[in-house]
Amino acid sequence: MNPNPALGVFFHWLGGLASGSFYVPFRGVKKWSWETYWLVGGFFSWIIVPWVLGGFMTHDLLVVLGEAPVKALFWTYFFGVLWGFGGLTFGLTMRYLGMSLGMAMVLGYCAAFGTLMPPLFAGTFGTLLATKPGLVILGGVAVCMLGIAVAGMAGMTKEREMSAEQKLSVIKEFDFKKGVLVATFSGVMSACFSYALAAGDPIKVLTVQHGTPPLWQGLPVLVVVLLGGFSTNFIWCVILHVKNHSAHEYLGAAGAPMGLNYLLSAIAGTTWYFQFFFYTMGETQMGVYKFSSWTLHMASIIIFSNLWGLGLHEWRGASSRAMRLLFFSIFLLVLSTVIVGYGNYLGTKVEL
Repeated sequence: MNPNPALGVFFHWLGGLASGSFYVPFRGVKKWSWETYWLVGGFFSWIIVPWVLGGFMTHDLLVVLGEAPVKALFWTYFFGVLWGFGGLTFGLTMRYLGMSLGMAMVLGYCAAFGTLMPPLFAGTFGTLLATKPGLVILGGVAVCMLGIAVAGMAGMTKEREMSAEQKLSVIKEFDFKKGVLVATFSGVMSACFSYALAAGDPIKVLTVQHGTPPLWQGLPVLVVVLLGGFSTNFIWCVILHVKNHSAHEYLGAAGAPMGLNYLLSAIAGTTWYFQFFFYTMGETQMGVYKFSSWTLHMASIIIFSNLWGLGLHEWRGASSRAMRLLFFSIFLLVLSTVIVGYGNYLGTKVEL
């Protein structure tokens, strides 16, 4: 399959839209503890949807996983477990910092580690510095990092200018110091998803050999990665259920709209899965510089999460300076996707 970076960028933007939007349905859940709706959504995003789509859209899913090298399965699952720590603390970041600032801080760390570490470990980083496409892509990564930094500045400016009452009126559990600590841990651990996808390359080869179209080759890998993430999140949610005596909420809680809560959590979990559904599709279109997919993914998530933050009035009361920084960060992030996409386009010309 010939690479098509423009199509790849489009797929990554769809993935970013899904990721930047998934937490919105959770805001409508009533009278449930965080661990309850997080785990319900997680069953859809980590177990149900990956297996259903993987089974329908790839060939011989169980056979492929059975034939996959044990080493590939282990490292894909292991990095999925580590990523799971980032995923569960990601939800806490949203609670403490809101969608705009929370995602900007988490994804800043995640973009840096997830984009640059795979080529460093593979020993191909020096090659990037020696080619024009590689230098253009790294330039796009640098612009993305700058955009994320500016987004963080916008959030911190808003935090300094708003009163405690204003912050809590929009984000009920706002806690900047606690949120920064959680966001740092979440961002570093979330980057392990990029390592898990790289570890699953032998699984991609096998599923294509079994007749799966190359566009869907990442779906069997997602089954393994997300199983690792489910393991971490399931254990933590069970611990919270025991601590908070909240497990009964699955069957009923005073004043809780049970049907609506399950529906909203299912929508949130399914929406979350589609970020990586489209990510794996986009990755197939980026050619030899597919490591840059992570940057495109992170940039698009921040763009759409900030747009949601604006729509949900998380920036209400922010000064004109904070808003200028916010819009400048969005501009830089859009620019970074254009630069990275152009670098990959140059890469396809070199391949030809």
